[in-house]
Amino acid sequence: MNRQDILERLRAQIAVNGHVVGAVVGSGMAAKFVAMAGIDFLLALSAGRFRIAGRSSYASYFCYGNSNQIVKEYGTSELLPIIRDVPVLFGLFASDPFIALGPFLDEIRESGFSGVVNFPTVALLDGQFREAAEEDGVTFQCEADAIAMAHERDLFTVAFVTNGSQAREMAEAGADVICAHLGLTRGGYVGDGQSIPITRAEQIAREVFTACQQVRPEVIRMVYSGPASTPVDMQYLYDNTPCQGYIGGSVFDRIPSEKAILDAAIAFKSGGNATKEARMRRLVRRSMRPSDYADVVKQHVAENYAHPIHLRDIALVLHLSYSHLSALFTREVGCTFTEYLIRYRMNIAQDLLRQSTASIGEIARSVGYRDPGQFSKTFKKRVGLPPGAFRLAEGRDWMGRS
Repeated sequence: MNRQDILERLRAQIAVNGHVVGAVVGSGMAAKFVAMAGIDFLLALSAGRFRIAGRSSYASYFCYGNSNQIVKEYGTSELLPIIRDVPVLFGLFASDPFIALGPFLDEIRESGFSGVVNFPTVALLDGQFREAAEEDGVTFQCEADAIAMAHERDLFTVAFVTNGSQAREMAEAGADVICAHLGLTRGGYVGDGQSIPITRAEQIAREVFTACQQVRPEVIRMVYSGPASTPVDMQYLYDNTPCQGYIGGSVFDRIPSEKAILDAAIAFKSGGNATKEARMRRLVRRSMRPSDYADVVKQHVAENYAHPIHLRDIALVLHLSYSHLSALFTREVGCTFTEYLIRYRMNIAQDLLRQSTASIGEIARSVGYRDPGQFSKTFKKRVGLPPGAFRLAEGRDWMGRS
């Protein structure tokens, strides 16, 4: 699939759906199913291969194997033979001392890959390790040069960056997509338990996208994982930054696999005994990290926002103290539980006001408010307009009983 066709498809998706989605996959099975779901492009990264081996994505940064050879091997043997209509990108370690970059890019193109992405990237390194790597020639400039060379060969290019300066450099190199890399994915049992708050992710994304728009406004703007591990998190970034898409890895293969395998094993091990199963799940939960508890709370909100929700009840179920869960949630998410719940409910209410003819009272009840007056007061404080005025401003002058 050539670069121009990919860009036309992505821009059409953005025009129709508002955003595009890319998936980092470590196996042919994961690739097959995300492609069936309509994913816009795939990325073959050594991190994905390490994930399906039960290791952390950080393994890509150590000498457990040659990153470029790992990607080439599984990309050509597992992904390209079964993925026909979705572009597959090669995760290129540009500073590899054992390749000649130009000929290697030609080899990537001839193998059937539609483009490249700079990974493993120096952008995720800092401190003395970063300084030592740069002294040895492992630099972000090498990655920018690789993107420029790939662009000259008409390969589709995605650039991972972590700040505005890197974004400008990659935009000038001709990258088709600039992706604000927000760190490894939070959640699950192998993932990163120390991701930044979503509010900090918003600041990074805004800095990166501002730089993109200053250099080349047509560049497609995306974010990669980090704290954005659920559709709710991404909606927050779509609402608060000029983000046009999401690239995820663990959310599409590792985390769903962890849950499905764990659930199946516990169910069979317990022999259908509900008491045994509950006990085993409690044992599993003891190995959960702070980010996992925050995700459990967010999932509960997503499933029960129309009903009364109390963090104290969730804490009891998770066998945590209320104060500990409250502090943990605030630290992991970047806002208090009450603030998160209000924001979630008000986002749902805005969608209902735009899309439905329901009365204000009906909408209030559907997002967990039994008192329409309290709902209206909270909505105005959060959005800046009363619900009725918001509906008028959105061009839907419908009347209903409250």
